[in-house]
Amino acid sequence: MRILLYRADGNTAPWIKDFADFLPEAEVVVWRPGIELAPCDYAVLWTPPQDMLADLAHVKAIFLTGAGADAIMKYAQAIPPHIPIVRLNDAGMGMQMAEYATYAVLRYFRRMDEYEAQARAGAWLQLEARDKSDFSVGVMGVGALGSHVIEALRPFGFPLRAWSRTPRTLAGVECFHGADGLDGFLGSSRVVVCMLPLTPETTNILNRTNLQKLPQGAYIVNVGRGAHLSDPDLLPLIKSGHIAGATLDVFRNEPLPAQHPFWQEPRVTITPHISALTLRRESVEQIAAKMRQHMRGEPVADTINRDKGY
Repeated sequence: MRILLYRADGNTAPWIKDFADFLPEAEVVVWRPGIELAPCDYAVLWTPPQDMLADLAHVKAIFLTGAGADAIMKYAQAIPPHIPIVRLNDAGMGMQMAEYATYAVLRYFRRMDEYEAQARAGAWLQLEARDKSDFSVGVMGVGALGSHVIEALRPFGFPLRAWSRTPRTLAGVECFHGADGLDGFLGSSRVVVCMLPLTPETTNILNRTNLQKLPQGAYIVNVGRGAHLSDPDLLPLIKSGHIAGATLDVFRNEPLPAQHPFWQEPRVTITPHISALTLRRESVEQIAAKMRQHMRGEPVADTINRDKGY
């Protein structure tokens, strides 16, 4: 078995070592531009450079090193439809995402952002505690990672909401789905945690029209993709007070440009796409197991539905 490996950062040695542990029968070949390669059975990558697409057209399956699909779906037309594209399912990212989202929700609920601002100003003032029964948290996207976030939030007693593309049933969670359910979800969510896959239907879903449907003083946490949020629409709503603030981990352009107005808005908390980092060894172990499934002719979980885009 030959595996074609591509890493944009060039740090391939640890990945090769882990594949030797979990798939010792495989030869790992590193893709580099301008080098002719013998055909490979499988490819492992995140975002392929355009020069790599010709080599991808001859593999048996493509395995992504992340849980999303948008990075490769922009090249989907160049990849023959019979080649399955398989994403990661969790691989240690669920717990990280749950930690991040829980921190962001609790920080806003306990008014820590305001206390931090007071401390910088040298002010000692106790703020009124918020009523938890009136502090509903809505999660957009309840796949493997979104489900982790909901389970992490349960012990704190917040009223929980969920919105998904298709109907879902989650114990103790008020579930909404589809276009018809979006308004009800937004209107009843004091905090929105966006964890959706990025598709044409979800691009700019957090736009002015939808953000205005949130309750006065709502808060946004975006850990999905930067293109879910319409940047120019968020800031006026923060300045008017309709949106209290946001914790943003993903952006349309990364790194976030130095001149972007988010940097100058103190009510926007910025982190550099760290809500769920890829854990290499866990990822390789999962990919190796799925490759063996494919070799045996078994169905492989987390294969992307190209029609849906995830």
